Amino acid sequence: MSEQFSPEISSRICKHMNEDHAEAVVLYAKAFGGVADASKAQMLSIDAQGMDLTAQVNNETVPVRVEFDHVLADAEDAHHTLIAMLKQTRV
Repeated sequence: MSEQFSPEISSRICKHMNEDHAEAVVLYAKAFGGVADASKAQMLSIDAQGMDLTAQVNNETVPVRVEFDHVLADAEDAHHTLIAMLKQTRV
C-alpha cells in the first residue's frame, strides 16, 4: 500500500462507506464489479489502484475487485473518485 493509502486511511474510508453509504457500496459492486445480482456489499479495503469488496449474491459471499480509471493521488482523490463513480451509476 502506498503512503497515501495507509491501513488507517483505508480503514477510515471503508468504515465511513460501510456505515454511511452502504447503498453506494452495493452500486459499486453491481456497476463496476460485474455483480449485477448483489443484494448487499461491504468495502474491505481501498488503495490507489482500486477497492476490494465482498458482495452477497443468493446468500453467498463473493469477493469483488473494482479497479479505478486512474491511480489515486490521496484520500481526497478517493473521495472525489467515489462520488464520480456513484454519479455514473445514476445516469
